[in-house]
Amino acid sequence: MAGITDRDYSAACARLASAMGVSLAAARRRVDIKAAQAGLRDTAAKVALAGELLTEAQANSHGNQELLTSLLEATAADANFMTED
Repeated sequence: MAGITDRDYSAACARLASAMGVSLAAARRRVDIKAAQAGLRDTAAKVALAGELLTEAQANSHGNQELLTSLLEATAADANFMTED
């Protein structure tokens, strides 16, 4: 059975999940892995780490949006793909 988690930690992971576009479990797993690599065990340090990951995700979101937009634009060769039936 899963233990009861801290509300602040869950909220920080939820904000991270929303910014990254992933599930809460995936965001929490990412924070837990980074915390284990850094040797962090207390919840306050994990909340701070989640905040750092959130700022990184928000900084990278603009570049990701531009990349997605460029991938979704039709190239000249595919511009009239659906006109012929």
